[in-house]
Amino acid sequence: MKEAFVDGVLLDGRQDMVPQKDRVVLVEDGKITGIVDKEDKEAYQDFQIIDLQGAYLMPGLVNLHVHLAGSGKPKKKPIDPVKSVKQITSSGLMRAVGHAMVANFAKTQLLSGTTTIRTVGGIADFDTRIRDEINAGKRIGPRILASGMAISVPGGHMAGSLAYIAHSAEEARDYVDVIAKDKPDLIKLMITGGVMDAEVVGEPGVLRMPPEYVKAACDRAHELGFQVAAHVESPKGVAVALENGVDSIEHGAKPDAHIAALFKENGAFQVATLCPALPYGLFDCQVSHATKEQKANGKVVFDGIIEMAKENLAQGVPVGLGTDTACPFVTQYDMWRELDFYGKYCGVSNAFALYTGTLLNATLAGVGDVTGSIEVGKCADMIVTKGNPLEDLSVLRHVEMVVKDGVIYDHPQVKKIPEVEVEMDKFNRVK
Repeated sequence: MKEAFVDGVLLDGRQDMVPQKDRVVLVEDGKITGIVDKEDKEAYQDFQIIDLQGAYLMPGLVNLHVHLAGSGKPKKKPIDPVKSVKQITSSGLMRAVGHAMVANFAKTQLLSGTTTIRTVGGIADFDTRIRDEINAGKRIGPRILASGMAISVPGGHMAGSLAYIAHSAEEARDYVDVIAKDKPDLIKLMITGGVMDAEVVGEPGVLRMPPEYVKAACDRAHELGFQVAAHVESPKGVAVALENGVDSIEHGAKPDAHIAALFKENGAFQVATLCPALPYGLFDCQVSHATKEQKANGKVVFDGIIEMAKENLAQGVPVGLGTDTACPFVTQYDMWRELDFYGKYCGVSNAFALYTGTLLNATLAGVGDVTGSIEVGKCADMIVTKGNPLEDLSVLRHVEMVVKDGVIYDHPQVKKIPEVEVEMDKFNRVK
């Protein structure tokens, strides 16, 4: 197939992007083969014309922190994740049902405008299998970079549900080999606790994984060619992670001079996740269904992520963005909210937020040469919006078209959760 996307306003995804009119993007067999002037009609005379009617054409969004095992619909009472995963994996029939559910969530990501996701903890081998099914053309979904199951410790974050439980440094290393059998794209460690399992008010993210476990897992992962991402929500946890080889800090915490130096020494980066921390830290407890202790700890985490992101930006350390989908009030379709929160709370421009959510995220994930911007030679992963996201990022919530590897999904629809829309909109900048 040969398509020419005409009469749109091009935003190419680069850091210095500006709206470009009268440019035509040429796509052949799923790749961008040319970007030409509208008047150069000979260049696309044999192409099928896709008339964008003045809408904005930009790269598909890239979400660096996804869990595909849930919808994000808030629950009044907490659910036991270990019990839930055991039920989903209890039989062949239940595994098939669970697999289909996760695949549907991946499809929702794509149809909402996120054309690439990086999963960081999932049920069994579901994520890698769905990735392979999408790549083989058997399912509709985004480009997936999957970690498969994560590695945790007894009493650690997601232990026994989305993460294996390592009881020693040797076991932590061995689990890397177990995960590697499913051919993941990265390895995920759960180094600290989170808001839900904090033991002391004001001290979320207690260190759970001993430093020697972290080092053993990172050393083996690097031997096998994998980057290591780590769930970390305290300064001590960040230091332990970076001192022992972690490549990306997922979430973050209030930084200090030592942490700032470690980021630069290791060439590591942060994946900021404001969407999951905000409801805990800023919502009324009657809305979030959190306890007062969880609200206090949620605010600590929320502020810590922001402070770390601001410090990293000041120091030239890359900051990527992810939503931590499946957390309460964090859906599989709302990546635009993370971009908007980044601008609102970290002070970056809309253009920089969009660049971060496209080309920079793709680069940090290791696929910047494949996707993330509209450039000749890259895959045709694009979205179309009526409005200009450089003026209002909330236009990204309604995409007119999604293009993945050249396949066009015109006026895609996703099922939204009314409660989430109402409560989260109170904090997003919605015009």
